[in-house]
Amino acid sequence: MSKPAKAEAAKGSLPFEDALQKLEGIVEAMESEDLPLEALLARYAEGTRLMKVCQEKLAEAELKIRQLEKNAAGEMKLKPFEGEGE
Repeated sequence: MSKPAKAEAAKGSLPFEDALQKLEGIVEAMESEDLPLEALLARYAEGTRLMKVCQEKLAEAELKIRQLEKNAAGEMKLKPFEGEGE
């Protein structure tokens, strides 16, 4: 992964679909290629960063979905988030 791509992934600004596609490519490469240990470790670290980006994006989407509610007119609107324990 290039330095700009690493910075983008670290910031979480990489779109979910792009991060997932890159992660899938890393997994395929690690499974199919005879890579030296150092290259495997580098790909593993990159995959870990991408996995974190994907998990954060999914958590954000889940929160937004939980916040949606229908108003009296049947329109969807965003309501303030209330913690699950509340």
